Amino acid sequence: MRQQLRLSGSGGQGVITAAIIFAEAAVAEGKDAVQSQSYGPEARGGASKSEVIIDDSPIFHPHVAAPDVVLAMTQKAADKYYEDLSPDGILVLDEELVPNPPKAAHVVKIPITKIAVEEAGKPLFANIVALGALAKITGIVDFDTVKACVAKRVPPSTVDANMKALQAGYDAASGFAA
Repeated sequence: MRQQLRLSGSGGQGVITAAIIFAEAAVAEGKDAVQSQSYGPEARGGASKSEVIIDDSPIFHPHVAAPDVVLAMTQKAADKYYEDLSPDGILVLDEELVPNPPKAAHVVKIPITKIAVEEAGKPLFANIVALGALAKITGIVDFDTVKACVAKRVPPSTVDANMKALQAGYDAASGFAA
């Protein structure tokens, strides 16, 4: 049941944090998981990606060769990181920040940042909206496990807003479940 995910966006959007939380949820459920990341030298505003591999078996090499799911939070990220998406893979886009979606077999467009602002009050929560959507779309980890991992990872004063963002992302992806 190997699943390979690539979360990409702009530095400061929190894709690395979202990937870490997703991997932590998998480990909490007894699965093997590895997470890696890379970002440009400018950190904020530069290209950023984080990859997660989740499997029921040991993972001997942490490189994602052909992701099953690619999340792109910006046009630049979509253009740069979608190319090796597996033929049946799913490309998940922030529809307002990726106006020219690349061609892929399965494209899921969600207004991720807009939902973050409407439901949690700030674009800062877009990564958690995306995390909720990925939990629903992949079905690889239980949503309650993701909730628990988010609650442990975020500052206590932001737990309620993060839970709203997570649920909103999950609900937004309801029509796209695996």
